[in-house]
Amino acid sequence: MRPINYHLLAVAILFTFQTSFGADARPIQMQWVNNILTLSGDPLKGKEITINYLEAYCRAGSTKADWGRHTVVGHETQLLKSNDDKTYLQLQDTLTDGVRVTHEIRSTHDEVRFEITAHNPNKKRSEAHWAQPCIRLAKFTGGTQESYLEKSFIFLEGELASFPTKNWATEARYTPGQVWCPIGVDRDDVNPRPLSPLVPSNGLIGCFSGDRSRVFGVAFDPYQELFQGVVVCLHSDFRLGGLQPGETKKIKGRIYIAPDVPTLLKRYQADFPNQTEVKKK
Repeated sequence: MRPINYHLLAVAILFTFQTSFGADARPIQMQWVNNILTLSGDPLKGKEITINYLEAYCRAGSTKADWGRHTVVGHETQLLKSNDDKTYLQLQDTLTDGVRVTHEIRSTHDEVRFEITAHNPNKKRSEAHWAQPCIRLAKFTGGTQESYLEKSFIFLEGELASFPTKNWATEARYTPGQVWCPIGVDRDDVNPRPLSPLVPSNGLIGCFSGDRSRVFGVAFDPYQELFQGVVVCLHSDFRLGGLQPGETKKIKGRIYIAPDVPTLLKRYQADFPNQTEVKKK
C-alpha cells in the first residue's frame, strides 16, 4: 500500500471546501438601479438579496417622531462608476442640505465591502444623524415576514439570540418591527418602531439561508441601531452624528456570506475589533 501523502490530502480537502462554499466561484455580482442594489451570483445559490440603498437619511429625535414630517432628510443618488465585472460601484448621495456622501462598494466571493465618506461643504451644521440601508432577505431565507424571524438573529450577552428575542417589545409609534440600540447611542434617536430594552453584544445582525447552508451577516461602524423591519428585512443602520461645517466622516460596512456562525463571527471580529460588546454575565 502506498503511503498517504498528507499534503496532497490536505490540499484536496481545502479545495473541496472552497469549491463547495464558493471561494473558487465568481464574486458576488452587484447592480444598482433606481436606488436598489441587487446582489446575485454563485455564492448566493440563485437567491438574490436586494437592498434599498439608501432608504433614508434621518434626523435625531426620531424614536417618537413622525417619520415623514420630522425624521427623513431628502437625498438623491447618482451612480458615478461601475466595472464590467459587476464587482465595483461608486455612488454619490446629495442631501437636501448639501451634504455629499460617497459610497465605494466592492464585492468578493463571500462579502461586500462598503467604504463611505460623508462631507459637509456648508457653513451650517447638517442635521443628518444616521442612515438606513434596507436589506431585503425574502429570497435568501425563503421566508415571509412572519417565518423569516426564526431564521434571524443578533447577539445578546455574548450569545446568538434568534428572533423573537426575550423581552420582545410591541409598543411604539409604528408597529411591528424591533430596534436594538447600542451603548453610546441616545435611545431617542433611533427608528420609531418597538425599541427593545436589551443592548446588543455587538454590531452584527444576520440570518440563515432557507436551506441553512449559508449565513448572512451585516455590520457598519459606527452604527446607530440594529433593526428588524417590515419588508422581510434586516438593518445595521450607520451613524453620521451630524456633520459640522467643513467636516468629513468615514464609515465602514461589511456584508458577509459565511458557511457557519463561528466563521461569520471570526470575520466580523477581525474587521470590527473596536465595536462595543456586552459580555455575558
